[in-house]
Amino acid sequence: MYAIIKSGGKQYRVEEGQIIKVEKLPLAAEQTVEFNQVLSIAGEDGVRYGQPLVEGAKVTGKILEQGKHKKVIVFKYKAKKRYRRKTGHRQPYTKVLVEKIEG
Repeated sequence: MYAIIKSGGKQYRVEEGQIIKVEKLPLAAEQTVEFNQVLSIAGEDGVRYGQPLVEGAKVTGKILEQGKHKKVIVFKYKAKKRYRRKTGHRQPYTKVLVEKIEG
């Protein structure tokens, strides 16, 4: 059984017991989180699609950690003008263990 959820403007295909990294959520580690924006659910009885969301469906999970991805280097320059700028960016994420898919 799997579900497609929407979180942080992105869509994720999740199964029970899977660990996913989503955009940062404002919760602490070891707390539970519910994803109510379920776009589709597939199981033994077939696939159900929402328009746009599946009614009464939700995915629950447990937050494992808050962290940051690897650094991405941003380098800007203009040729022959002595303009150079080097900056970095680390995107925050939340690691979630999917515990239950209901719907």
